Amino acid sequence: MATTNDDAQPDAHILIVDDEAPIRELVATALGFIGFRVETATTGRDALRTIAADPPDLIVLDVNLPDIDGFEVCRRLRDHGEQIPVIFLTARDEDEDLRAGFARGADDYLTKPFSFEELVLRIRAILRRSRRQPPAPARLVCGELVLDDAAHRVWRGQVEVTLTPTEFRLLRYLMQNSGRVVSKDQILEHVWAFDFSGESTVVETYVSYLRRKLDDRPGRLIQTVRGFGYTLRAPDTLAHAS
Repeated sequence: MATTNDDAQPDAHILIVDDEAPIRELVATALGFIGFRVETATTGRDALRTIAADPPDLIVLDVNLPDIDGFEVCRRLRDHGEQIPVIFLTARDEDEDLRAGFARGADDYLTKPFSFEELVLRIRAILRRSRRQPPAPARLVCGELVLDDAAHRVWRGQVEVTLTPTEFRLLRYLMQNSGRVVSKDQILEHVWAFDFSGESTVVETYVSYLRRKLDDRPGRLIQTVRGFGYTLRAPDTLAHAS
Protein backbone atom coordinates (compact mmCIF):
# COMPACT_ATOMS: atom_id res chain seq x y z
CA MET A 1 0.00 0.00 0.00
CA ALA A 2 1.46 3.34 -1.09
CA THR A 3 0.80 5.25 2.11
CA THR A 4 3.90 6.65 3.75
CA ASN A 5 4.29 9.23 6.47
CA ASP A 6 6.30 11.46 4.09
CA ASP A 7 3.17 12.23 2.05
CA ALA A 8 0.59 12.18 4.85
CA GLN A 9 0.12 15.95 5.33
CA PRO A 10 0.44 15.32 9.10
CA ASP A 11 -1.06 18.66 10.13
CA ALA A 12 -4.37 17.78 8.42
CA HIS A 13 -7.31 17.24 10.76
CA ILE A 14 -9.80 14.60 9.57
CA LEU A 15 -13.26 13.94 11.05
CA ILE A 16 -14.66 10.42 10.52
CA VAL A 17 -18.46 10.18 10.91
CA ASP A 18 -19.83 6.63 10.90
CA ASP A 19 -22.12 4.74 13.29
CA GLU A 20 -20.55 1.37 12.39
CA ALA A 21 -17.81 0.94 14.99
CA PRO A 22 -15.64 -1.52 13.01
CA ILE A 23 -15.42 0.77 9.96
CA ARG A 24 -15.10 3.96 12.01
CA GLU A 25 -12.28 2.55 14.15
CA LEU A 26 -10.50 0.93 11.20
CA VAL A 27 -10.45 4.14 9.15
CA ALA A 28 -9.56 6.32 12.13
CA THR A 29 -6.72 4.03 13.24
CA ALA A 30 -5.29 3.68 9.74
CA LEU A 31 -5.42 7.41 9.00
CA GLY A 32 -3.87 8.17 12.37
CA PHE A 33 -1.10 5.65 11.70
CA ILE A 34 -0.06 7.39 8.48
CA GLY A 35 0.05 10.80 10.10
CA PHE A 36 -3.34 12.51 10.09
CA ARG A 37 -4.94 14.01 13.20
CA VAL A 38 -8.24 12.17 13.50
CA GLU A 39 -11.50 12.71 15.37
CA THR A 40 -14.64 10.57 15.18
CA ALA A 41 -18.37 11.01 15.57
CA THR A 42 -21.18 8.45 15.50
CA THR A 43 -24.24 10.60 14.66
CA GLY A 44 -25.04 13.56 12.47
CA ARG A 45 -25.69 15.86 15.42
CA ASP A 46 -22.43 14.79 17.09
CA ALA A 47 -20.65 15.60 13.84
CA LEU A 48 -22.18 19.09 13.65
CA ARG A 49 -21.23 19.81 17.28
CA THR A 50 -17.68 18.58 16.69
CA ILE A 51 -17.33 20.70 13.55
CA ALA A 52 -18.59 23.80 15.37
CA ALA A 53 -16.13 23.28 18.22
CA ASP A 54 -13.05 22.37 16.14
CA PRO A 55 -13.52 22.58 12.35
CA PRO A 56 -11.57 19.81 10.58
CA ASP A 57 -9.73 20.12 7.28
CA LEU A 58 -11.82 17.32 5.75
CA ILE A 59 -14.80 15.14 6.69
CA VAL A 60 -15.29 11.47 5.79
CA LEU A 61 -19.05 11.09 6.16
CA ASP A 62 -21.40 8.10 6.10
CA VAL A 63 -24.92 8.63 4.74
CA ASN A 64 -26.85 6.20 6.96
CA LEU A 65 -26.64 7.70 10.43
CA PRO A 66 -29.04 7.06 13.34
CA ASP A 67 -30.42 10.61 13.63
CA ILE A 68 -29.98 13.00 10.68
CA ASP A 69 -28.37 11.42 7.65
CA GLY A 70 -25.11 12.44 6.05
CA PHE A 71 -26.84 14.23 3.17
CA GLU A 72 -28.58 16.50 5.67
CA VAL A 73 -25.33 17.10 7.58
CA CYS A 74 -23.61 18.20 4.37
CA ARG A 75 -26.57 20.36 3.32
CA ARG A 76 -26.58 22.19 6.67
CA LEU A 77 -22.85 22.86 6.42
CA ARG A 78 -23.15 24.29 2.91
CA ASP A 79 -26.25 26.32 3.73
CA HIS A 80 -24.28 27.97 6.54
CA GLY A 81 -21.42 28.78 4.19
CA GLU A 82 -19.06 26.10 5.54
CA GLN A 83 -16.79 24.87 2.75
CA ILE A 84 -14.94 22.07 4.57
CA PRO A 85 -14.35 19.29 1.99
CA VAL A 86 -16.67 16.29 2.42
CA ILE A 87 -16.11 12.75 1.15
CA PHE A 88 -19.13 10.48 1.46
CA LEU A 89 -18.13 6.92 2.41
CA THR A 90 -21.29 4.86 2.22
CA ALA A 91 -22.92 1.61 1.17
CA ARG A 92 -25.53 3.54 -0.80
CA ASP A 93 -24.42 3.09 -4.40
CA GLU A 94 -27.46 3.95 -6.51
CA ASP A 95 -27.11 6.70 -9.11
CA GLU A 96 -29.76 8.75 -7.32
CA ASP A 97 -27.72 8.56 -4.09
CA LEU A 98 -24.63 9.77 -5.94
CA ARG A 99 -26.57 12.67 -7.42
CA ALA A 100 -28.06 13.51 -4.02
CA GLY A 101 -24.61 13.57 -2.42
CA PHE A 102 -23.13 15.97 -4.95
CA ALA A 103 -26.29 18.09 -5.03
CA ARG A 104 -25.86 18.69 -1.29
CA GLY A 105 -22.27 19.82 -1.70
CA ALA A 106 -20.05 16.72 -1.50
CA ASP A 107 -16.51 16.90 -2.85
CA ASP A 108 -16.26 13.15 -3.48
CA TYR A 109 -18.31 9.96 -3.11
CA LEU A 110 -16.86 6.51 -2.37
CA THR A 111 -18.95 3.37 -1.86
CA LYS A 112 -18.47 0.46 0.53
CA PRO A 113 -16.77 -1.98 0.31
CA PHE A 114 -13.87 0.32 -0.48
CA SER A 115 -10.13 0.32 -0.98
CA PHE A 116 -8.38 2.11 1.89
CA GLU A 117 -5.58 3.13 -0.46
CA GLU A 118 -8.13 4.76 -2.79
CA LEU A 119 -9.68 6.63 0.15
CA VAL A 120 -6.27 7.98 1.18
CA LEU A 121 -5.46 9.04 -2.39
CA ARG A 122 -8.75 10.93 -2.63
CA ILE A 123 -8.21 12.59 0.75
CA ARG A 124 -4.74 13.74 -0.24
CA ALA A 125 -5.89 15.00 -3.64
CA ILE A 126 -8.68 17.09 -2.11
CA LEU A 127 -6.40 18.46 0.61
CA ARG A 128 -3.74 19.43 -1.92
CA ARG A 129 -6.30 21.16 -4.10
CA SER A 130 -7.92 23.04 -1.21
CA ARG A 131 -4.58 24.14 0.25
CA ARG A 132 -3.04 25.46 -2.95
CA GLN A 133 -6.05 27.62 -3.77
CA PRO A 134 -5.29 31.26 -2.89
CA PRO A 135 -7.76 33.02 -0.59
CA ALA A 136 -10.70 34.22 -2.65
CA PRO A 137 -11.54 37.93 -2.62
CA ALA A 138 -14.48 38.87 -0.44
CA ARG A 139 -16.41 40.04 -3.51
CA LEU A 140 -16.30 39.03 -7.16
CA VAL A 141 -17.58 41.51 -9.73
CA CYS A 142 -18.38 41.04 -13.42
CA GLY A 143 -20.16 44.05 -14.88
CA GLU A 144 -23.34 44.53 -12.86
CA LEU A 145 -23.05 41.03 -11.37
CA VAL A 146 -21.69 40.93 -7.78
CA LEU A 147 -21.01 37.84 -5.66
CA ASP A 148 -20.27 38.25 -1.93
CA ASP A 149 -18.41 35.08 -0.96
CA ALA A 150 -18.47 35.64 2.80
CA ALA A 151 -22.19 36.43 2.96
CA HIS A 152 -23.16 33.92 0.22
CA ARG A 153 -25.20 36.58 -1.58
CA VAL A 154 -25.47 37.51 -5.25
CA TRP A 155 -26.84 40.60 -7.02
CA ARG A 156 -27.39 41.50 -10.63
CA GLY A 157 -27.71 45.26 -10.64
CA GLN A 158 -29.90 46.25 -7.71
CA VAL A 159 -31.73 42.90 -7.60
CA GLU A 160 -30.58 40.16 -5.22
CA VAL A 161 -30.62 36.66 -6.72
CA THR A 162 -31.25 33.62 -4.53
CA LEU A 163 -29.08 30.61 -5.42
CA THR A 164 -28.77 27.08 -4.08
CA PRO A 165 -25.33 26.08 -2.68
CA THR A 166 -24.41 24.25 -5.90
CA GLU A 167 -25.56 27.14 -8.09
CA PHE A 168 -23.52 29.50 -5.91
CA ARG A 169 -20.35 27.39 -6.26
CA LEU A 170 -20.83 27.16 -10.02
CA LEU A 171 -21.31 30.91 -10.37
CA ARG A 172 -18.29 31.59 -8.15
CA TYR A 173 -16.10 29.35 -10.33
CA LEU A 174 -17.34 31.03 -13.51
CA MET A 175 -16.73 34.48 -12.01
CA GLN A 176 -13.26 33.48 -10.80
CA ASN A 177 -12.54 32.62 -14.45
CA SER A 178 -14.45 35.53 -15.96
CA GLY A 179 -13.50 36.06 -19.60
CA ARG A 180 -11.97 32.59 -19.92
CA VAL A 181 -13.58 29.48 -21.38
CA VAL A 182 -13.85 26.58 -18.90
CA SER A 183 -14.69 23.03 -19.95
CA LYS A 184 -17.30 20.74 -18.43
CA ASP A 185 -14.50 18.60 -16.95
CA GLN A 186 -12.94 21.64 -15.27
CA ILE A 187 -16.31 22.64 -13.86
CA LEU A 188 -16.96 19.12 -12.56
CA GLU A 189 -13.56 18.98 -10.86
CA HIS A 190 -13.80 22.37 -9.18
CA VAL A 191 -17.52 22.62 -8.43
CA TRP A 192 -18.53 19.03 -7.75
CA ALA A 193 -15.65 16.68 -6.95
CA PHE A 194 -12.34 15.13 -7.74
CA ASP A 195 -12.83 12.11 -10.04
CA PHE A 196 -16.57 12.78 -10.44
CA SER A 197 -18.13 9.65 -11.93
CA GLY A 198 -21.68 10.86 -12.50
CA GLU A 199 -23.21 12.21 -15.69
CA SER A 200 -21.58 15.30 -17.20
CA THR A 201 -25.05 16.55 -18.13
CA VAL A 202 -25.31 17.81 -14.54
CA VAL A 203 -23.19 20.79 -15.69
CA GLU A 204 -25.66 21.67 -18.46
CA THR A 205 -28.52 21.33 -15.99
CA TYR A 206 -27.00 23.73 -13.47
CA VAL A 207 -25.90 26.20 -16.13
CA SER A 208 -29.53 26.32 -17.28
CA TYR A 209 -30.63 26.93 -13.67
CA LEU A 210 -28.21 29.87 -13.41
CA ARG A 211 -29.35 31.30 -16.73
CA ARG A 212 -32.99 31.28 -15.60
CA LYS A 213 -32.05 33.29 -12.53
CA LEU A 214 -29.36 35.60 -13.94
CA ASP A 215 -30.12 35.99 -17.64
CA ASP A 216 -33.77 37.02 -17.34
CA ARG A 217 -33.04 40.39 -18.99
CA PRO A 218 -31.15 41.69 -22.06
CA GLY A 219 -27.40 41.02 -22.02
CA ARG A 220 -26.73 37.33 -21.45
CA LEU A 221 -23.84 36.72 -19.04
CA ILE A 222 -23.20 32.98 -19.44
CA GLN A 223 -22.16 32.01 -22.97
CA THR A 224 -21.81 28.53 -24.46
CA VAL A 225 -18.66 28.06 -26.53
CA ARG A 226 -19.53 25.04 -28.65
CA GLY A 227 -17.00 22.25 -28.45
CA PHE A 228 -15.15 23.89 -25.55
CA GLY A 229 -17.39 24.79 -22.61
CA TYR A 230 -18.72 27.96 -21.01
CA THR A 231 -17.60 31.49 -20.33
CA LEU A 232 -18.99 34.32 -18.23
CA ARG A 233 -18.53 37.84 -19.57
CA ALA A 234 -20.16 41.17 -18.86
CA PRO A 235 -22.46 42.25 -21.74
CA ASP A 236 -20.34 45.34 -22.59
CA THR A 237 -17.27 43.04 -22.89
CA LEU A 238 -19.19 40.90 -25.35
CA ALA A 239 -20.14 43.96 -27.38
CA HIS A 240 -16.50 45.09 -27.67
CA ALA A 241 -15.38 41.56 -28.64
CA SER A 242 -17.87 41.24 -31.52
